Amino acid sequence: MNDQNIAQPLSLAQATEVGKLGIMHLKRFWSKSLLKRINALKNDDYIDEGQLDKTLLYALGLGLEQTTIYIYTIAPSFDQFENWIVETAGRPTPQTTQRFNRIITGEAPEQGEIPQVLNADDLAFFEQHGYIIIKNAVPAEDCEKTIDTICRYIGIDRADPSTWYNNNQARQGIMVQLFQDPVMERNRNSVKIRQAYEQLWQRTDLWVSADRAGFNPPETEIWKFPGPNLHWDVSLQLPIPFGLQGILYLADTEENQGAFSLVPGFQHQIDDWINGLPEGADPRTQDLDALGRKYIAANAGDFIIWLKALPHGSSANTSTRPRYVQYINYAPAKLDIAREWK
Repeated sequence: MNDQNIAQPLSLAQATEVGKLGIMHLKRFWSKSLLKRINALKNDDYIDEGQLDKTLLYALGLGLEQTTIYIYTIAPSFDQFENWIVETAGRPTPQTTQRFNRIITGEAPEQGEIPQVLNADDLAFFEQHGYIIIKNAVPAEDCEKTIDTICRYIGIDRADPSTWYNNNQARQGIMVQLFQDPVMERNRNSVKIRQAYEQLWQRTDLWVSADRAGFNPPETEIWKFPGPNLHWDVSLQLPIPFGLQGILYLADTEENQGAFSLVPGFQHQIDDWINGLPEGADPRTQDLDALGRKYIAANAGDFIIWLKALPHGSSANTSTRPRYVQYINYAPAKLDIAREWK
């Protein structure tokens, strides 16, 4: 469908309107996206619904970026959009639909007993350093299957370095735009991962993301690490609210193997550090390495959770082996979002 097919101005759907999938907020998300596409809404209009929008897509098994690209490229009718969802990620289960719709109707989410998978030492380490490594969160065989899936998807041979740098439209730097796969879904639903998030959030009404994978090959004379280097994925408007992120190592990863890195303990310093910068200075353009970057070595199946207040990022791979990862996060459907991106 092209722009001629949208002859009549769209109106913003109500959150309770549903289509054939029966899930609320979907028609509103679709109409918001198309209105933004034709500049009838600003990108930050309805910013308070941002986390809810992401939760909706995750409930449907969709990646945020892949969905945005589809809508902005195709400008589908709502019926077409629902068809694409089913073709891409399958039909949502009645249980998922009912659980999500409870958010829209204002019913209190069901809360279970908070798991206790992290012991006192784990929690003390997290409190001090702002991150934690969950050992053996995913079985080794599932890590191997995920690596095989990534390699097939981007057309590389794990054993042949000459293929590691092939162009593939699914590769965006070190990110792999792969969202739907049974073994990746199984990894997302790891009991250890979910329970660790629940314990850190101190609530069980969390939703798992449908995020992508990562492939970071060794640097060569003609291929250099493109980033992302140390950065934040949250507004630096103070105070920064509690929030978590996570990454799954699919293969044993050494510090020099493009390892994930962060500045441990920076959650205790960030307010004073930002307030101490010269007037007008951009925190994001400072020398963040000088804050004390730590490279995290870990094994296949280990999962790292960190606070969003920590500068974090991947790193240059100076080893002889690629780094393979999967990004996974759990969060509530509604969060306080900064009104201004700083």
